[in-house]
Amino acid sequence: MELPDFMSYANKFSQSDFVEKISRIAKRAGSKLVYASLILYYTLQSDKVSKTNKAMIIGALGYMISPLDVLPDAIPIVGLSDDLAVLIYVLKKVWTEVDPEIQEKAKKRLSKWFDEDEIEEIHDLLDAE
Repeated sequence: MELPDFMSYANKFSQSDFVEKISRIAKRAGSKLVYASLILYYTLQSDKVSKTNKAMIIGALGYMISPLDVLPDAIPIVGLSDDLAVLIYVLKKVWTEVDPEIQEKAKKRLSKWFDEDEIEEIHDLLDAE
């Protein structure tokens, strides 16, 4: 899958829109997409992250929030696959700046929407694409 120009979606990102969308789509999106989103969201808040990586994160999260992307989110099953591909792409790019505490915070937050079996699916997140 060729990645879309997710950086053009940077102006779509806001904290309130992010929280609202994740809460609304969590179960349908699956634990991998939610976990990747949360890691990027929490990494964005870190003062240890470069401005370049923050810009990429904002673009990726803006793309995820936007209802207008390559595969509209309303399309069952495949509608969120482009979002996941963008999130994983950016997560791999910024992974060296992701603190273990951020990973743990994101994993802990998953328990709000997912049970233990569903949370187990995140362990191969960076192998997905």
